[in-house]
Amino acid sequence: MVVLVLVSVICIYPLWNILAVSLSDGIYAAASKVYLIPKGLNVETYKYVLHNPRLGVSQGLWNSFAYTVVGTLVAVILTFLTAYPLSKKRLVGRKTIMLIFVFTFVFEAGIIPNFIVYKSLGLVNSFWVMIIPNAINTFLLIIMRSFLDALPEELEESAYIDGANDLQTMWKIYFPLARPAIATVCVFYSVAIWNQYLVPAIYLQKQSLKPITVVLYNLIVSGSKDGTSLESIKVHGVQLLPQNLQAAAIFLSVAPILIVYPFAQKYFTKGMLIGSVKG
Repeated sequence: MVVLVLVSVICIYPLWNILAVSLSDGIYAAASKVYLIPKGLNVETYKYVLHNPRLGVSQGLWNSFAYTVVGTLVAVILTFLTAYPLSKKRLVGRKTIMLIFVFTFVFEAGIIPNFIVYKSLGLVNSFWVMIIPNAINTFLLIIMRSFLDALPEELEESAYIDGANDLQTMWKIYFPLARPAIATVCVFYSVAIWNQYLVPAIYLQKQSLKPITVVLYNLIVSGSKDGTSLESIKVHGVQLLPQNLQAAAIFLSVAPILIVYPFAQKYFTKGMLIGSVKG
């Protein structure tokens, strides 16, 4: 128990410290006097970061939100539609199809071939480059298929006896029962899309399309290269230093995932483990 508490504190402290710095006056942050409790409590940092179009934080947050919502919705639907027939033993060639998915999961083409394909499909500098290429993750497909495979076959037989066809059986019987697995893959997909950096950094060159991860990189790592570097300013008597602004931007990028996760947590463990033990 003591070890778990210690590990929890170690994991929570950095994020809590970032929150405290973002809510503190820059004078105290510069003097390294901020640890857990904000000093000179204020929200001017967040107002400045969100309302300054030059920084692009608001646009980046909106883009990430749109990518995550649409991408997760498309990915979950396609993953379920693929996993359902693959869970049926009567599907001819289902092992071969699954092997193809696993092959693409293990062996990737690489950045240059992907760029050529995406460019030929018109996905470069397109909203859909964040949605379509990774719409089905093989690992999450296996989780969904295992969940559906563990459900009793008698459910399908009963539905057919009542006059239901394959589509009705899938949506009215299996889809509601798959909520734990759906919640699990939702968490995985949403976190993966929200935290995606490499894909937008390579394929999204328009500033209006960049998600918050790329915006953060420009602000914190390479800001001086594109004119988005942070400067010390004073707003309403509050000193805002680069570390305050960086901390606010970082916390804004993490907060949405922290808010979403607790709502899916009750399904998460069940969705991960079900199907792994049968008997």
